[in-house]
Amino acid sequence: MAQLTSIHRFPVKSCRGESVDSALVEPWGLSGDRRWMVVDEAGTVITAREVNRMLLIDPVLTGDGLLVTAPDLPPLSVPTPDPAAQVAVEIWASRLTAAPAGPEADAWFSKALGCPARLVHLDDPTRRPTDPRFSGPDDRVSFADGYPLLLATEESLAALNDVVLESSGGGHAPLPMTRFRPSVVVSGVAAWAEDDWRRVRIGEATFRAVKGCARCVMTTVDPDTAVREKEPIASLARIRRWDGATWFAINLVPDTPGATIRVGDEIEVLEAVPPGAGPIRPAR
Repeated sequence: MAQLTSIHRFPVKSCRGESVDSALVEPWGLSGDRRWMVVDEAGTVITAREVNRMLLIDPVLTGDGLLVTAPDLPPLSVPTPDPAAQVAVEIWASRLTAAPAGPEADAWFSKALGCPARLVHLDDPTRRPTDPRFSGPDDRVSFADGYPLLLATEESLAALNDVVLESSGGGHAPLPMTRFRPSVVVSGVAAWAEDDWRRVRIGEATFRAVKGCARCVMTTVDPDTAVREKEPIASLARIRRWDGATWFAINLVPDTPGATIRVGDEIEVLEAVPPGAGPIRPAR
């Protein structure tokens, strides 16, 4: 039986995530996922693609905000800011507003990153639509890259690690799933089966699989050390390269917001295309 083996949320975009046993599915993602973001002085998103050390920042959701820790810095409690104050922010093609966390949080994140930085909170995720090419006009997303959830399978990771091991002559340790920052991880299916899914049920929640996930250099940064290497992009380029990108995992949009998913939930594929058709991706 295919089942949900782990759930992950990332309170601050590009910082460390936390594993949970259950999560409420909201229209824009898992509850508490990527509602905070770090931006530069112009309001443009800062990510671990450029500042690798972001992966060493460990945020934990509290009852009234965040507790953040990082190497060589004292912990900081950040209350959820007043949404009455808004600043302009930019994340990829999205331009919207968010609530500033304030000078103390800005100073802490600037020290942690080694560059000027500001922390903001997305008090109202309905401000950010998803890409209309792959989703509906009413779909929304938090500060995740493009879509509310990302699903990966243990079998696909195992298949990729076989290639990594072969490419390294047996010298490379298996890559952990944390390299790929999925929201949900599934087991009990064939490797790469998720490519063909179009609708899936996880427990009582149903989702549309709207697009494959093209992977960037962020996956090459070790989440434990913030050191960059060539994997997994080098091995993905051997077996999962098309349309000028490398692909791993699929993006989901909830059709039943308000449902709660739990580790151990059964997975049911409600709609799929014939094997080999591949994930949804930009038209050539």
